[in-house]
Amino acid sequence: MKRFWRNAEVVEDGGFGIALDGRRVKTPARAELAVPTRGLAEAVADEWREAGEQIDPRAMPLTGLANAAIDRVAPEAEAFAAGLAKYGETDLLCYRADSPAVLAERQEQEWGPLLAWARRRYDVDFCVTASTTYVPQPRETVERLAHAVAALDPFRLAGLSPLVTIGGSLVAALAVAEQAAAAEDAWQAVSLDERWQLEQWGSDTEAETALANRRSDFLAAAKFLSLLD
Repeated sequence: MKRFWRNAEVVEDGGFGIALDGRRVKTPARAELAVPTRGLAEAVADEWREAGEQIDPRAMPLTGLANAAIDRVAPEAEAFAAGLAKYGETDLLCYRADSPAVLAERQEQEWGPLLAWARRRYDVDFCVTASTTYVPQPRETVERLAHAVAALDPFRLAGLSPLVTIGGSLVAALAVAEQAAAAEDAWQAVSLDERWQLEQWGSDTEAETALANRRSDFLAAAKFLSLLD
Protein backbone atom coordinates (compact mmCIF):
# COMPACT_ATOMS: atom_id res chain seq x y z
CA MET A 1 0.00 0.00 0.00
CA LYS A 2 1.22 3.46 -0.89
CA ARG A 3 0.90 6.39 1.47
CA PHE A 4 -2.18 8.43 0.59
CA TRP A 5 -2.47 10.80 3.58
CA ARG A 6 -0.67 13.87 4.79
CA ASN A 7 -1.70 14.09 8.45
CA ALA A 8 -2.54 11.60 11.20
CA GLU A 9 -4.30 12.70 14.36
CA VAL A 10 -5.95 11.23 17.44
CA VAL A 11 -9.75 11.48 17.63
CA GLU A 12 -11.41 11.12 21.03
CA ASP A 13 -15.03 9.94 21.10
CA GLY A 14 -15.46 7.48 23.94
CA GLY A 15 -12.26 5.75 22.93
CA PHE A 16 -9.24 7.04 21.08
CA GLY A 17 -9.22 6.59 17.33
CA ILE A 18 -6.87 7.59 14.52
CA ALA A 19 -7.85 9.79 11.60
CA LEU A 20 -5.89 10.23 8.38
CA ASP A 21 -6.71 13.59 6.83
CA GLY A 22 -9.96 13.48 8.80
CA ARG A 23 -10.95 9.92 7.81
CA ARG A 24 -11.02 7.28 10.55
CA VAL A 25 -8.60 4.37 10.28
CA LYS A 26 -10.23 0.96 10.24
CA THR A 27 -8.89 -2.47 11.05
CA PRO A 28 -8.47 -5.15 8.36
CA ALA A 29 -11.91 -6.49 9.41
CA ARG A 30 -13.33 -2.96 8.85
CA ALA A 31 -13.94 -2.14 12.51
CA GLU A 32 -12.91 1.30 13.71
CA LEU A 33 -9.38 1.34 15.07
CA ALA A 34 -10.01 2.62 18.61
CA VAL A 35 -7.72 2.03 21.59
CA PRO A 36 -8.24 2.51 25.34
CA THR A 37 -5.67 5.20 26.14
CA ARG A 38 -4.46 8.44 24.61
CA GLY A 39 -0.85 7.38 25.09
CA LEU A 40 -1.33 4.31 22.90
CA ALA A 41 -3.36 6.28 20.38
CA GLU A 42 -0.59 8.87 20.03
CA ALA A 43 2.00 6.12 19.57
CA VAL A 44 -0.13 4.47 16.90
CA ALA A 45 -0.68 7.83 15.20
CA ASP A 46 3.10 8.36 15.24
CA GLU A 47 3.54 5.16 13.25
CA TRP A 48 1.21 6.54 10.58
CA ARG A 49 2.92 9.93 10.66
CA GLU A 50 6.34 8.36 10.21
CA ALA A 51 5.33 5.91 7.48
CA GLY A 52 7.19 6.17 4.20
CA GLU A 53 5.74 6.29 0.72
CA GLN A 54 5.53 2.48 0.67
CA ILE A 55 3.83 1.16 3.82
CA ASP A 56 5.79 -1.50 5.70
CA PRO A 57 3.59 -3.28 8.27
CA ARG A 58 6.68 -4.41 10.22
CA ALA A 59 7.43 -0.75 10.89
CA MET A 60 3.98 -0.34 12.49
CA PRO A 61 3.89 -2.99 15.24
CA LEU A 62 1.62 -1.05 17.60
CA THR A 63 -0.97 -0.63 14.87
CA GLY A 64 -0.75 -4.35 14.17
CA LEU A 65 -1.27 -5.26 17.82
CA ALA A 66 -4.24 -2.89 18.11
CA ASN A 67 -5.76 -4.47 14.99
CA ALA A 68 -5.23 -7.91 16.49
CA ALA A 69 -6.87 -6.91 19.78
CA ILE A 70 -9.98 -5.74 17.97
CA ASP A 71 -10.28 -8.24 15.12
CA ARG A 72 -8.79 -11.45 16.52
CA VAL A 73 -8.75 -11.35 20.31
CA ALA A 74 -11.95 -9.56 21.34
CA PRO A 75 -14.36 -11.91 19.48
CA GLU A 76 -12.90 -14.98 21.25
CA ALA A 77 -11.01 -13.61 24.24
CA GLU A 78 -11.65 -16.63 26.47
CA ALA A 79 -10.23 -19.12 23.96
CA PHE A 80 -7.33 -16.79 23.15
CA ALA A 81 -6.44 -16.49 26.85
CA ALA A 82 -6.63 -20.25 27.29
CA GLY A 83 -4.17 -20.74 24.44
CA LEU A 84 -1.65 -18.40 26.03
CA ALA A 85 -2.16 -19.93 29.47
CA LYS A 86 -1.09 -23.35 28.18
CA TYR A 87 2.49 -22.04 27.93
CA GLY A 88 2.52 -22.15 31.73
CA GLU A 89 2.55 -25.94 31.51
CA THR A 90 5.89 -25.97 29.65
CA ASP A 91 7.49 -22.68 30.65
CA LEU A 92 10.98 -22.15 29.25
CA LEU A 93 12.30 -21.07 32.65
CA CYS A 94 11.65 -24.52 34.12
CA TYR A 95 13.86 -26.41 31.65
CA ARG A 96 17.55 -26.02 32.44
CA ALA A 97 20.79 -27.28 30.95
CA ASP A 98 22.70 -29.87 32.96
CA SER A 99 25.92 -28.90 31.18
CA PRO A 100 28.03 -26.95 30.62
CA ALA A 101 28.02 -25.62 34.15
CA VAL A 102 28.52 -22.02 33.04
CA LEU A 103 25.29 -22.11 30.99
CA ALA A 104 23.37 -23.66 33.88
CA GLU A 105 24.69 -20.91 36.14
CA ARG A 106 23.63 -18.19 33.72
CA GLN A 107 20.17 -19.73 33.44
CA GLU A 108 19.81 -19.69 37.20
CA GLN A 109 21.01 -16.09 37.41
CA GLU A 110 18.60 -14.84 34.75
CA TRP A 111 15.67 -17.22 35.18
CA GLY A 112 15.71 -17.80 38.92
CA PRO A 113 14.58 -14.26 39.85
CA LEU A 114 11.63 -14.45 37.44
CA LEU A 115 10.43 -17.73 38.93
CA ALA A 116 10.96 -16.32 42.43
CA TRP A 117 8.78 -13.34 41.51
CA ALA A 118 6.02 -15.62 40.20
CA ARG A 119 6.17 -17.75 43.34
CA ARG A 120 5.59 -14.68 45.49
CA ARG A 121 3.10 -13.01 43.18
CA TYR A 122 0.81 -15.99 42.65
CA ASP A 123 1.67 -18.10 45.71
CA VAL A 124 2.68 -21.08 43.55
CA ASP A 125 5.66 -23.35 43.02
CA PHE A 126 7.37 -24.74 39.93
CA CYS A 127 8.97 -28.02 38.99
CA VAL A 128 12.39 -27.19 37.53
CA THR A 129 14.25 -29.89 35.62
CA ALA A 130 17.54 -30.41 33.79
CA SER A 131 15.81 -32.80 31.39
CA THR A 132 14.24 -31.97 28.03
CA THR A 133 11.47 -34.44 28.82
CA TYR A 134 8.12 -32.88 29.71
CA VAL A 135 7.64 -32.43 33.46
CA PRO A 136 4.12 -31.53 34.66
CA GLN A 137 3.74 -28.39 36.72
CA PRO A 138 1.61 -28.47 39.89
CA ARG A 139 -2.08 -28.22 39.04
CA GLU A 140 -2.55 -25.18 41.28
CA THR A 141 0.31 -23.39 39.52
CA VAL A 142 -1.21 -23.97 36.10
CA GLU A 143 -4.64 -22.88 37.30
CA ARG A 144 -3.46 -19.68 38.99
CA LEU A 145 -1.38 -18.60 36.02
CA ALA A 146 -4.34 -19.33 33.74
CA HIS A 147 -6.58 -17.25 35.99
CA ALA A 148 -4.14 -14.33 35.76
CA VAL A 149 -4.22 -14.50 31.97
CA ALA A 150 -8.00 -14.90 31.79
CA ALA A 151 -8.44 -11.69 33.80
CA LEU A 152 -6.79 -9.59 31.07
CA ASP A 153 -8.77 -7.53 28.58
CA PRO A 154 -8.38 -8.07 24.80
CA PHE A 155 -5.76 -5.33 24.40
CA ARG A 156 -3.60 -6.72 27.16
CA LEU A 157 -4.01 -10.22 25.77
CA ALA A 158 -2.91 -8.98 22.35
CA GLY A 159 0.18 -7.37 23.90
CA LEU A 160 0.95 -10.40 26.05
CA SER A 161 0.74 -12.82 23.14
CA PRO A 162 4.06 -11.95 21.38
CA LEU A 163 5.88 -11.90 24.72
CA VAL A 164 4.69 -15.45 25.41
CA THR A 165 5.09 -16.93 21.95
CA ILE A 166 8.43 -15.29 21.13
CA GLY A 167 9.99 -15.98 24.51
CA GLY A 168 8.34 -19.28 25.33
CA SER A 169 7.77 -18.16 28.91
CA LEU A 170 4.42 -17.20 30.36
CA VAL A 171 6.14 -16.22 33.61
CA ALA A 172 8.50 -13.75 31.91
CA ALA A 173 5.61 -12.31 29.87
CA LEU A 174 3.47 -11.75 32.96
CA ALA A 175 6.41 -10.14 34.75
CA VAL A 176 6.73 -7.62 31.91
CA ALA A 177 2.98 -7.06 31.75
CA GLU A 178 2.87 -6.32 35.49
CA GLN A 179 6.01 -4.16 35.29
CA ALA A 180 7.87 -6.51 37.63
CA ALA A 181 10.62 -6.92 35.03
CA ALA A 182 12.03 -4.49 32.49
CA ALA A 183 11.33 -5.54 28.92
CA GLU A 184 15.00 -5.65 27.95
CA ASP A 185 15.89 -7.75 31.00
CA ALA A 186 13.09 -10.19 30.18
CA TRP A 187 14.29 -10.40 26.59
CA GLN A 188 17.82 -11.14 27.73
CA ALA A 189 16.42 -13.95 29.89
CA VAL A 190 14.23 -15.63 27.28
CA SER A 191 16.86 -15.34 24.52
CA LEU A 192 19.69 -16.68 26.69
CA ASP A 193 19.95 -20.09 25.04
CA GLU A 194 20.09 -18.65 21.53
CA ARG A 195 22.62 -16.01 22.48
CA TRP A 196 24.69 -18.73 24.14
CA GLN A 197 24.74 -20.74 20.92
CA LEU A 198 25.91 -17.71 18.95
CA GLU A 199 28.63 -17.07 21.51
CA GLN A 200 29.86 -20.66 21.20
CA TRP A 201 29.68 -21.08 17.44
CA GLY A 202 30.51 -17.58 16.27
CA SER A 203 28.75 -15.12 14.00
CA ASP A 204 25.81 -16.33 11.93
CA THR A 205 24.23 -13.47 9.99
CA GLU A 206 20.93 -15.24 9.38
CA ALA A 207 20.54 -16.30 13.01
CA GLU A 208 21.53 -12.87 14.30
CA THR A 209 19.02 -11.17 11.99
CA ALA A 210 16.23 -13.51 13.11
CA LEU A 211 17.11 -12.89 16.74
CA ALA A 212 17.16 -9.11 16.22
CA ASN A 213 13.73 -9.25 14.57
CA ARG A 214 12.32 -11.27 17.46
CA ARG A 215 13.81 -8.81 19.94
CA SER A 216 12.18 -5.93 18.08
CA ASP A 217 8.78 -7.65 18.16
CA PHE A 218 9.19 -8.56 21.84
CA LEU A 219 10.05 -4.99 22.85
CA ALA A 220 7.24 -3.57 20.71
CA ALA A 221 4.74 -5.78 22.53
CA ALA A 222 6.14 -4.64 25.87
CA LYS A 223 5.77 -1.00 24.78
CA PHE A 224 2.19 -1.69 23.69
CA LEU A 225 1.37 -3.04 27.17
CA SER A 226 3.07 -0.12 28.90
CA LEU A 227 0.93 2.34 26.95
CA LEU A 228 -2.27 0.75 28.23
CA ASP A 229 -1.66 2.11 31.76
